[in-house]
Amino acid sequence: MDNLGLAAPEMFLLCAICLILIGDLFVTDARKPLAYGLSQIALLVTLILTWWISPESGAVTAFGGSFIMDQMSVVCKSWILVVSMGVFLYSRDFVSAHKITNGEYYTLALSGVLGMMIMVSSSTMLTLYLGLELLSLSLYAMVALKRTDERSAEAAMKYFVLGALASGALLYGISMIYGATGSLHFDQIAIALSASGEGSTAAMFGLAFLVVGIAFKFGAAPFHMWVPDVYEGAPTSVALYISAAPKIAAFALAIRFLVDGLETAHNSWQGMLIVLSVLSIVIGNVVALAQVSIKRMLAYSTISHVGFILLGVLSGSQQGYSAAMFYAITYSFTSLGAFGVILAMDRMGVSVNLLTDLRGLFRRSPTYACVMGILLVSMTGVPPTVGFYAKLAVLSAAVQADLTWLALIAVIFSVVGAFYYLRVIKYMFFDEPVEPQPVLAAADVHVGLAINGGAILFFGLFPGLIMTACAAAFGL
Repeated sequence: MDNLGLAAPEMFLLCAICLILIGDLFVTDARKPLAYGLSQIALLVTLILTWWISPESGAVTAFGGSFIMDQMSVVCKSWILVVSMGVFLYSRDFVSAHKITNGEYYTLALSGVLGMMIMVSSSTMLTLYLGLELLSLSLYAMVALKRTDERSAEAAMKYFVLGALASGALLYGISMIYGATGSLHFDQIAIALSASGEGSTAAMFGLAFLVVGIAFKFGAAPFHMWVPDVYEGAPTSVALYISAAPKIAAFALAIRFLVDGLETAHNSWQGMLIVLSVLSIVIGNVVALAQVSIKRMLAYSTISHVGFILLGVLSGSQQGYSAAMFYAITYSFTSLGAFGVILAMDRMGVSVNLLTDLRGLFRRSPTYACVMGILLVSMTGVPPTVGFYAKLAVLSAAVQADLTWLALIAVIFSVVGAFYYLRVIKYMFFDEPVEPQPVLAAADVHVGLAINGGAILFFGLFPGLIMTACAAAFGL
């Protein structure tokens, strides 16, 4: 019963997915939006259960040590659920307007959330891989939901093929680690590697494959090829989903593999992450300068931000891990709002694909223009937004790890990246609008976006509200 109690949020969410999936088959078209309401209720109840069973201190394991509930899992799960609720809110009208089947969209999205929660609470490599595949398979299907769109089908195929290769690399790495240590449990792997120094050649060989798989799931360069194509080809509501909560899950994936299991081999995987971080920051910011598509620009922006998350992880300190966790959470919330504004504009029946489609947004909707402006300024890393503190935290961790040169590269290319963010702000506030009609959205979407933008400023002024929880997750 203790095992079932610790996994109560996941079990409830699984039952809710089955209920929504079956119920959608029997409701009339007029009641199809019922799936949205049930999905939001499912996420809310799951969030409450997560808080209810969270341990006061330390970590508690279940199912033979394959499932763990600790402070990191509670914080990551909570933000995954909160961000997913925002994703559903902003996507609701887009899904209906573009005739995407409600039941399929929400059940696949909830299945992805379940996969993310399993990833976060995994304490064995096998459990983590199962959670990752549940998320990945859901995303492959979601990208292809717009069946009549050739670009969507092409993006789904690219994502599936490359994702299968990355999953194979990850699974091969897991098998090598298992062969070298004789265990799939992260704590036992850490003990085995400690006993043998940095580990055997087989373990280091497996580590290389693990890093490749982690880099793909993050969308880090040079394994970023799928990111811009999927962002552009997928329905905007699906691009929003991919850009937000999975970044928190990818962070948890890296921590479970590299820190919980392979921290003894830090000197080996630090060099790999340095290369990934530098390439992501440089390629993401430079290539984004040439983009004319808003979704491709945000895709390359995501790649650059992934470089900053890896910058915190590779520092190898508790401060760096908490800073990377803070960055992943706040970036997910920022990306959520940016795509939310695009979805609000798309609801007018005018597709928003190009940067120039944002021209004159301030005259059409001052609220949305201001929210988008705040979000872009936060992505740039300018105070008093939360993006400034997030960048400062990971850069401080890198400097304390004697990686000052790496922090300087990150700062330089952050300045380079400011150009494409400022270009969008210029379009919104100083250019004439392409469409004269005002942007009208549902009242709850309007309130949600206003809260989203306000939270970026609020947490920028009071970052300790999130950072304290992130620090506690790593014993600080």
